[in-house]
Amino acid sequence: MNGWQREEPVAKDATDPDGDAPVKKSIAGRAAAAASGVVAVAALAAGIVMSPAPAPSARLNGVHQDLARAVALRQITDEQAAFLEAQIARSISSEEASPTSGAAGSRDVSTA
Repeated sequence: MNGWQREEPVAKDATDPDGDAPVKKSIAGRAAAAASGVVAVAALAAGIVMSPAPAPSARLNGVHQDLARAVALRQITDEQAAFLEAQIARSISSEEASPTSGAAGSRDVSTA
């Protein structure tokens, strides 16, 4: 070993009382951890997709709150907020009039 190189200490297994066994990272353990993460994400996504859409009034209340926050943070003006809220309200009311337009994530080109 050269004088400028250091020998790195070997990590010890926390379950080994003597501290003699090096830690072994198993590929199976990593795969199991990754798989459990994927399952959790899939369950969350399924819950979101299968959950009923919020009522139009709840959606408009959320939009109003978000725009009020943006105005308070001076990200947009009051006039811009009013314009956007009216535009989103029209979009939501048109979705309610034709429920198939919002299905499967399709967007109406005229409102884009």
